[in-house]
Amino acid sequence: MSGGGTEAPVGGEVAPVGGVKKRDSLGTAGSAHLIIKDLGEIHSRLLDHRPVIQGETRYFVKEFEEKRGLREMRVLENLKNMIHETNEHTLPKCRETMQDNLKEVLQRLQTANDSVCRLQQREQERKKVYNDHLLASEKQRQLQWEDFMKEQPRRQAEVDEEHRRAMERLKEQYAEMEKDLAKFSTF
Repeated sequence: MSGGGTEAPVGGEVAPVGGVKKRDSLGTAGSAHLIIKDLGEIHSRLLDHRPVIQGETRYFVKEFEEKRGLREMRVLENLKNMIHETNEHTLPKCRETMQDNLKEVLQRLQTANDSVCRLQQREQERKKVYNDHLLASEKQRQLQWEDFMKEQPRRQAEVDEEHRRAMERLKEQYAEMEKDLAKFSTF
């Protein structure tokens, strides 16, 4: 090594600015730098999968979009057309049909309601007639009972009189029978 100029380092040794060479435990400072760089490359190739994954992702997205061929756009367009058709044609037609049928249903309900009201009125009238009849019958029975109770003392007197007469006849009959018996007992 001849003096003066800058020489390429041998074995990765770099001469520091002061002209004194320093050595690491792994070698010179420059060799450590190269080793770290090599380790970074090895690490990125073996363990860092981001570039590969990003490339695969881009490829997948590109293939997926090409194969689908803007299918979502067609689906959304179809949905938009269907909604428009529904809003413009189907809903007004349904509303019109519903209103027509609703008028008919309301008329039928009104007719049914009127019929029910008439039936209720007839039932109330029938119940009133029945209750009036019951009250009249009850009053008539009450009057009959009062007449019956007023007549009871007279009937009781008649029965008592008839009983008294029957008892007298029986006494007379038994008295005659005793007389007849007395005639036969003397033998």
